[in-house]
Formats: sequence, C-alpha cells, structure tokens
Amino acid sequence: MSMLRYMLRNLLHRKFLSLLTILSVTATVGFVLLLSMSKAGVEEGAENGYGPFDLVIGAAGSETQLVLNTFYHVGAPTGNISEEAWEAVSEHQAIDRAFPMTTGDYFNEFPIVGIDSAYFMTRYGDRALSEGGLYRQTGEVVVGAHVAQTLGLHVGDSFTGAHGLVEGLHDEEEHGEEHEEEHEEGHEGEEHDAHEQFRYTITGILPRLNTPDDRAVFTTVDHAWAVHGVESGHREVTAVLVKPKTLLSGQELRDALESEAGVQVVYTSKAVADVVNLVDRGSELIEIVTLLCVLLAAVTILLSLVAAAGERTKDAGLLRLLGKSKGYIMASMVGEGLALTAFGLLLGYLAGHAAAYFLKEAVFNYAGIQINPFQITADHAAIAAGALVIGLAASMIPAFRMYRTDALTLFKA
Repeated sequence: MSMLRYMLRNLLHRKFLSLLTILSVTATVGFVLLLSMSKAGVEEGAENGYGPFDLVIGAAGSETQLVLNTFYHVGAPTGNISEEAWEAVSEHQAIDRAFPMTTGDYFNEFPIVGIDSAYFMTRYGDRALSEGGLYRQTGEVVVGAHVAQTLGLHVGDSFTGAHGLVEGLHDEEEHGEEHEEEHEEGHEGEEHDAHEQFRYTITGILPRLNTPDDRAVFTTVDHAWAVHGVESGHREVTAVLVKPKTLLSGQELRDALESEAGVQVVYTSKAVADVVNLVDRGSELIEIVTLLCVLLAAVTILLSLVAAAGERTKDAGLLRLLGKSKGYIMASMVGEGLALTAFGLLLGYLAGHAAAYFLKEAVFNYAGIQINPFQITADHAAIAAGALVIGLAASMIPAFRMYRTDALTLFKA
C-alpha cells in the first residue's frame, strides 16, 4: 500500500476528528488573515488619508483631533479660526495651495464638508466623476461614492442637513455658556428651522477614491455661513489644508503663525504617525488573542494525531512486521498532520478573503477602514509558513513516539 493511500484511508476513517481539526485550522488562519488585511487597510488609509497636504492649520487643541477631523472626518473639530487668520495663510509666500474648510453639519451620519472644488484636482488629479459634475454655487453638493451607495443617492436629489457642531461653537462664543443655557431651547428651535429651510442639491457623485472622502458630502465653503446666517466679518473656518511649496517653507509658515493666539499649525504626517503607533499598541491585545487561537489549533492537531496514534498502534505494528520501516510509519503520521494543516490553511485563506469581501462595507461604514479582499501581501506567506511549522511540530510528538516503539510491542498493544 502506498503511503498516500494509507494516509488518506486513516484520515477518512476518522472523519469527524479530521474535520474538527481542519475547521480549527481554518478558523485560526481566517481570523489571522482578516486581522492582517485590516491592519494593512489601516496603514494604507493612514498613508493615503491626507494626500499632498503636509500641513493643517486649525484652532489650538489636540493635534491628533485636528488631523482626524480634517482628513478622516472622525470626531469633532478643535474649534474655529478667524477669517483674518486663514486669509493670512492663503497669502503667505510659502504656500503652494491652501483650502479653508468648514464642517459641523451632517446628512444622516455623514459629514457635510465645505471646501473649494479645486481641492479634488489638487489631491486626486483629473479624475472624472461617476455622475454629474462638481458644485459651482451655494447649496450644490457632490457626494462620496460610499455615501451615494449607502443612501441610494443620484444626481438631482435634494436633502437638508442636520444640526452639527459649528453653530454650537458660534453660540458659545457670542453668548457665553450661561446665556446659552438660558436660551438653549429657543436656539435649538431656530437652528432646526434654519437647517430645514436650507436644501442641498446633488450635482455629482465622486468615483471610488479609497480614502475617507468616500464617506463625506462636499459643498462650497460658505454653506455653513449661509445656513447659520453668519455675516461677513464674523466668518470662521474649521481648518485650512495647506500644500507648502517645500517642507522648509512649511516650517517658515509654522514659525510665522506660532504667535497667533488660538491657532496651531500641525505637521500632518507626524500626527498620523502618532495615531498609527497608538493603534499598533492597542493591537497588542488582539495579537495575544491571535496567539491563543494559534495555540488552540496546534493543540487540536496534536490531540487528533495522538488519538490517531492510539487507534492505529496495532496497524502500525502489523505494518512493521510486514516489512515497513520505522521511517515509513513516522512519515505517515507527519504526513497526516501536514495534510490536515494544509487543508485547513487552504480553507482558511478562502474563509479569510470571503469574510473580508462580505464585511468590507460594514467595516468601512463603522470604522472608515478600507479592506481590500483581493490583496495578497507578504503576510500570506508568513501565515502559510507558520501554519505548516506548527502542524509539523504538533505531528512530530506522536510520530516520534511511534518511531521509538518496537514492532512487537506495537502489535501486542
């Protein structure tokens, strides 16, 4: 009997135990692979999230908060900066391009971002929209691909925004906290009416950009002022995205604005690196869970082969008496362990990529993480090598035990 047929017969003889072992490896590999693709998505999203804008200028506060809100549309802004401040930035000689941004209102859970339409050319180049064209006047919007897909939007549709954060900041500055508390109910009613009266019309839908901009609605900068009735001279913006001529000129701009009260200039790459490092530290707990899953799979393979060795002791002894060598018996045991691991590894790859495919929209909608289910990385090879090594190590223990026992002892057992 050939070794391959002998191994296959033994695996089919223990159908349930073999299936359980394969499923254990499948679940572990699929879980590890999904985590790997998610981590790659986080790193790629962090790198592509801010494009050519090496600097961002906003109200004093947390640098991380400013960058996350400006480029990733996450969380609340740090505040607003005055019209004089952002005009001074746009006129500075160190600037190649600068785009003031207003945020604070939402359409459903998606932020409405006010920014000049030239932003898209600067960041993404001359990419055609999926439908329609860019906005030209107040009240016109373009929507990200994910927003359009999620809400079923088309060119020509109209909607109203919802109360956000910008107006709350204006109220606090103009009236003070005590005065705001006394008139909170009245202001909420007025703001609600203002939002209901101001309608947006979709003029275009962006292509899939694979950046956080897929999850946003874009319109003119002055939309926030129009909705909230802010007059000239009192206008503010949430942030200014800056593409400096050079990194050195960016430092010149930062030095020039250091003295501005309530204004901060942030290096985007540094703030993003801080966030990624924080995510990496937080992922250590997930890595511990992953390690436990790997150990569980290894134990499952070990127990399966130990049980197989116990069942086949007499068969192994008979084969030895018929002339098969110790190496044959040992190789068959190791081969079974590697076969179970390889089957589980293959199914795990399929399960991991299938899970990424079906979960990518939900993960992107919830956390803004882009998962590419068709991406092949170096982690695939590392996972395969690790799984086979673990399967080999788990197989060696019962195989070596069978190898050391003499043929007559095996047969009498």
